[in-house]
Amino acid sequence: MSAPEPAAPASSPREQHGDALPVTDTHLHLWDLTQSPYAWLQGADPQLRRTGTFAEIREDLQRLGVRRVILVQADDTREDTAHLQRTAAQIESATGADAAEGVDAPADAARKASVRADVVGWLPLTDPAAVTAALADPSDTAHLVGVRHLVHDDPDPGFLDRAEVSASLELLAEAGLSLDVPDAFPRHMEQVLRVAERHPALTVVLDHLGKPPLGDEAGMAQWREQITRIADRPNVVAKLSGLSTSGNGDFRGAAELALELFGPSRLMIGSDWPIAPTPFSLDSGFAPLLEHVRTWDPTTAHAVTHGTAGQVYRRILR
Repeated sequence: MSAPEPAAPASSPREQHGDALPVTDTHLHLWDLTQSPYAWLQGADPQLRRTGTFAEIREDLQRLGVRRVILVQADDTREDTAHLQRTAAQIESATGADAAEGVDAPADAARKASVRADVVGWLPLTDPAAVTAALADPSDTAHLVGVRHLVHDDPDPGFLDRAEVSASLELLAEAGLSLDVPDAFPRHMEQVLRVAERHPALTVVLDHLGKPPLGDEAGMAQWREQITRIADRPNVVAKLSGLSTSGNGDFRGAAELALELFGPSRLMIGSDWPIAPTPFSLDSGFAPLLEHVRTWDPTTAHAVTHGTAGQVYRRILR
């Protein structure tokens, strides 16, 4: 069972429209190079090869109206997930001990404590027994609202189709946890569809709209055909995230199509910080995306920026 998220403010979405519209950043990375290897960073932009902390973006998130953050794993290790869980607790508590994990000392603790923080972490999906044990352990499930595996980096192209992984996904569904799938196009789009069909009680979250090859006419035709079939599965939710670094970065057409296909109740927004055209910059990727979403009608924008995340990402109720 999952715990309901805090209710939205009493004012209507229309009254909240504009800069006051509440935002949940559903895709925020806070990796720490002292906690986990992050082997994929060796081939990434050199500017990304450093630790990223909440302290350095707290004010920018607040300026953009972010009231909740979902910290998303960036390494398939228990250490990375444990780091995110500790950081989530510290973001919420905003105590003097936070400085050790990159959260400021509490000069304005009451204001900072208003940020809710949860985690899409990693579990060993190839070991259902270990997943069962983890889901029963409060230390492993603290702040946990979803699970992700870096399938795009896994040497097994059929990872999501493995029998033992399927057994673990059933356990996630029973616990009320979602499965995030990263960077799916084109390698994993068909697998996303099969997983959603095989596990109808599981909420499958397609990160970054599956990374459409923006600007590639032939590639986009293939992506549109695949995303249309994926959207037909009612248990799939899509994230408007990571689009500024996908193809030519012109996300507007893909965002409009996603809204048409999924509707606001199955669409969420995320920054993918610190990965952006300018690494470690919210303004170079997230701010323009948020500005575009806020041009939609207020009820739609409220769902995409905040409401849908409250329904998808729920803490386990004990």
